[in-house]
Amino acid sequence: MIRIESALSFLGLGVQPPTPRWGGMLADGRVYLYTSWWLPTFTGLVLMVTILGVNLVGDWLRDFLV
Repeated sequence: MIRIESALSFLGLGVQPPTPRWGGMLADGRVYLYTSWWLPTFTGLVLMVTILGVNLVGDWLRDFLV
């Protein structure tokens, strides 16, 4: 769900602009990629680590409960 919401927000189809969203932050940071590279880079890294963490916790719970 995080990945879907981020993709839709990146395309401009997600949550409305006053609400903070990771996909919107990536889309807004794309304009400043050459001057302020850390804006989209760290936002994308945090998004990647969050999704990876949720997947690893889900796999651990599946293995632990089965």
